This record gives sequence, structure tokens and C-alpha cells, in this order.
Amino acid sequence: MINTEADIKEIRFERVDPGAELIASIRVRGIAIPVHVARTDSGCYVCVDGRRRLSACEILCREDRKFARIPVMITNDYSKSGSGFWGNTQNHH
Repeated sequence: MINTEADIKEIRFERVDPGAELIASIRVRGIAIPVHVARTDSGCYVCVDGRRRLSACEILCREDRKFARIPVMITNDYSKSGSGFWGNTQNHH
């Protein structure tokens, strides 16, 4: 998994009502827990977990562009994983 930032326009997600409480919290604190996304073959992202946070940021983005880029965790990108990712693969003979 890779932690990075992504533009909200690059993420496909189902819009939901985030609720006033979540919007108020994100307005003050920002995104505390990264949104989980999966990278598609076309290079875009699909939301795996966090559609309420994304919906809140989309609303807040109308007030302030700082909510346009949000922290994400890419769940299906193992490009930075070393051999340790696959477990203990050393030959101990």
C-alpha cells in the first residue's frame, strides 16, 4: 500500500450525503484517515473506502480549493514493495 495525495477529480466514487457533522470536522481538521482507493488500468482511482469523506471534500472544495487534494492509500499498488513484502524468502541452507 502507498500513502500519497490525489486530486478529488481523479477518484471515482458514489456521492452520498456526508452529514453536517463530518463536513464541519473536515473543515476544521482536514482528512484524518486517508481514503482507500484502487488504481485502475487507465490511471484513475476508484474509492474502496471513504465515500462520505470524499463527498464532504467535494462540498468543501466549493469554499476552498485546499480540499481538492486529499490523502489516499492506494491498496493495489505494490510497486514500491521490496522482497520483504513477500515474506521471508531467503534460503537458509
